[in-house]
Amino acid sequence: MKLPALAAAAALALCSASSLAGTVGVFDRHQDVGDTAIAGKADFHEGVYTLSASGTNIWGTTDAFHYAYDEVMGDVALSADIAFEGQGVDPHRKAGVMLRQSLDAGSPYLDIMLHGDGLVSLQFRETQGGETHQVVANQTGARSVKLEYRNGYAWMSLAGQDGAVRYVGGGVRLPLSGTYLAGLALSSHNNTVSETAVFSRVELSRPVAMSAPTLLTPVESTLETLEISNKNRTIVWHTTGHIEAPNWSPDGSYLLYNSAGHLFTIPVSGPVNGGTPVKLETGALNKMNNDHGFSPDGKEIVVSDQTEPDNQSRIHILPAAGGTPRLVTPNGPSYWHGWSPDGKTLAYIAQRGGDYDVYSIPVGGGPETRLTTTPGLDDGAEYSADGQWIYFNSVRSGNMKLWRMKSDGSGAEQLTFGDDSRDWFPHPSPDGKWIAFIAFGTDVAVGDHPANKDVELRLMPAAGGEAVVLAWLFGGQGTINVPSWSPDSKKIAFVSYRPKE
Repeated sequence: MKLPALAAAAALALCSASSLAGTVGVFDRHQDVGDTAIAGKADFHEGVYTLSASGTNIWGTTDAFHYAYDEVMGDVALSADIAFEGQGVDPHRKAGVMLRQSLDAGSPYLDIMLHGDGLVSLQFRETQGGETHQVVANQTGARSVKLEYRNGYAWMSLAGQDGAVRYVGGGVRLPLSGTYLAGLALSSHNNTVSETAVFSRVELSRPVAMSAPTLLTPVESTLETLEISNKNRTIVWHTTGHIEAPNWSPDGSYLLYNSAGHLFTIPVSGPVNGGTPVKLETGALNKMNNDHGFSPDGKEIVVSDQTEPDNQSRIHILPAAGGTPRLVTPNGPSYWHGWSPDGKTLAYIAQRGGDYDVYSIPVGGGPETRLTTTPGLDDGAEYSADGQWIYFNSVRSGNMKLWRMKSDGSGAEQLTFGDDSRDWFPHPSPDGKWIAFIAFGTDVAVGDHPANKDVELRLMPAAGGEAVVLAWLFGGQGTINVPSWSPDSKKIAFVSYRPKE
């Protein structure tokens, strides 16, 4: 059954099995994809689909599985209840719902896969023959899944303990062109055996169209980590509220983020949702923005708060466990971004005389030192791991690009060039090798870093060079404003967003 490309935003009713060869339930065809040693099967009876398949895996650069599918165009939603039959041979046998550009074994695709051991993830291959990546859900054993594809984004919804299917995160931007395929997939993860899975309550529908987001569009938020070596993402926590700017604790055990003017901590991993967020005690401060972080020794936290009576951001320091803050910068606005590795100096952005520049100040307070004087916006000042450099972003070249200078403000040099992207917030890794940053497109003004945009998380060598994309996502302001590397330099933390319906 074809989904019409210009169908109205209404769910399409499931049809019964037709007499066409290869048809199974709502799907026009079913067949093996890739190298399968044992021929797969698909059956439809009284609303239930039963698939059997061999195949090495749905992963890497090529896939091997059985697929019951239909041709579709535009936005779709595909949902199902999934259950494996028997104990299985391999704990990573996979059954799920899949969108796929073609039947080629190395085709780009998006899916939600339930593994035999209970792991659930949104998998995706961005290019023909490219590597597969995934967003791992923060719950296991979900039997009901829903994959929504809207405006080039895939969104993952799973059934919770109460049985209700809700969005849990994992927004992945991967445009599929023209006609593509939507259906049910199964791989045994061992090509010498055949496994069986049952799919019930299957629905292939046209989702309600999302309006084009604006700066004021309300969003829900997903706190994630990304492993640098393989670009795989893991969901730590999802909330229907708005959160921003995670910092990784120096001991690697928890994340710090801001929401509605307050700070919260949450374990990096846990049995459900990474744990439970805990509000940090910050005394009289209750208008904190997304510029905050830890001292090098992990004993203190620095924050920027829209201090009364003039609501100008000022920098304060308080104990990492929470407590009474002390003021560091009496002048506003001042926005913290870096703490020197020796623990003695803060680097921050301040507006003085109508221009935003990089400043430094002793941790104990005192006179501030202006480090940049070039006209135009400078932002995101952060120290290198050895304290020799301060990295920042600046419009001084005519576009927002990354720069670095010696810690005394001398020797400024440009690090990113090339495309027209607006590059913001360079974050040096603790091992001194890399810079992670966020890149906006040309739809954003040169000196702006708004919310609710298509953005890229990028990685480049610390001394400059070619940057690679770590993730395409919906985000911007709040995604990765402040230092967010894990202490072992293997991961970064960030926030992705989704417009509320």
